[in-house]
Amino acid sequence: MKLFFDFFPVALFYATFQYARANAEYAALKATEWFGFMVSGGVVGPREAPTVLATVVVVLAIAAQIVWLVARKKEVSKVLWFSLLAAIVFGGMTVWFHDPAFIKWKFSIVYWLMGFSFLVSARFFGKNPIRALLGESIELPGKAWNTLNTAWALFFIGMGALNLVVAYNFSENAWFNFKLFGSMGLTLLFALAQGVYLSRHMKPQSPDDGNSA
Repeated sequence: MKLFFDFFPVALFYATFQYARANAEYAALKATEWFGFMVSGGVVGPREAPTVLATVVVVLAIAAQIVWLVARKKEVSKVLWFSLLAAIVFGGMTVWFHDPAFIKWKFSIVYWLMGFSFLVSARFFGKNPIRALLGESIELPGKAWNTLNTAWALFFIGMGALNLVVAYNFSENAWFNFKLFGSMGLTLLFALAQGVYLSRHMKPQSPDDGNSA
């Protein structure tokens, strides 16, 4: 459920781009009608319309996530707030300049923020974000928690770099496919690998654990 929630904006981003790409003329007409005031020159062409519409949708989707969390009185993470800010700033530049490069960089910057925040929290503040997230349900040795935190930090940093490799070496459609299927698939594979690592370090349950009279 958490994974679906995290990838919800990316899924809408992808779906909007693919629909607009398949209906470029109609997408350009509607993008100009709805968002022409946000675009340099006031007109969105068929070539850039899919990216412009997808960018607007991803900003609205992240904002909707925050509204949903606040309405349910749940904590909104700093990463999600930053993701919204980055989407507004970089997405706004993408829309205004008709240039997808800005929104592509947005995803890498958010990945890098997450990765470096994990490293900085552990190194300078003695806090382990992964342990804070999973510590109530899993018991591990301290060294294992540190390894997990470092592994996720490096994974996010690597994903940020990989995002730019795909963005600048493949077609825009290939990049959109990577954003949904590639990033989700790699995250799932990495999470499964972490599960194997966890199973090797979790303390065994005693026979009486979890039993009630």
